[in-house]
Amino acid sequence: MLGNEILTYLSRFAPITEEIKKAISESTFIKAYKKGHVLLKEGQVSNECYFILKGCIRCFSLEDGEEKTIEIYTEAQSVVPTNYGTSHPSEYYLECVEDTILNLGNPEIEKETFEKYPELESLSRMIAEKMLLEQHQSFSRFKASTPEERYLNLVKTRPDLVQRIPLYQIASYLGVKPESLSRIRKRIMDKE
Repeated sequence: MLGNEILTYLSRFAPITEEIKKAISESTFIKAYKKGHVLLKEGQVSNECYFILKGCIRCFSLEDGEEKTIEIYTEAQSVVPTNYGTSHPSEYYLECVEDTILNLGNPEIEKETFEKYPELESLSRMIAEKMLLEQHQSFSRFKASTPEERYLNLVKTRPDLVQRIPLYQIASYLGVKPESLSRIRKRIMDKE
């Protein structure tokens, strides 16, 4: 049932063979978390990565006591902490913004699965490369745009976030204060 979402996601990158289906069914570990659950805290070592089947996760840091939202992940997205599989402590937090259902992975499961199913390792590498490229392009667009352009792009590309995430977190994600986001939204409404 929920494993089908993983197969659908993977099929965006390559045809799904019976071998990949078998690898997914053998290595799938699904767990549910309540809204507000912190998956990773600053200073912790991360030995888990996630694929979101349902829900939303926010990655943020604390700077001088203020939360800075770095990324927001929703269904059919992978969440791989930057310190995943290393002994380095995390600089970020991962928090469930909604009740969330995740497929969990860890280095041991990955190693065992990739040894048994090399085809899945190639597919994983292809996905990682695509994710890295998308993050680079997103970051480049973000740096080159104004706060209003960032908000309009968010509404265009991820309209569900405005309904799912508190506005102060959206403001932080866009790199502005909540009051500035309110002014931006008002200006946009006045133009319409």
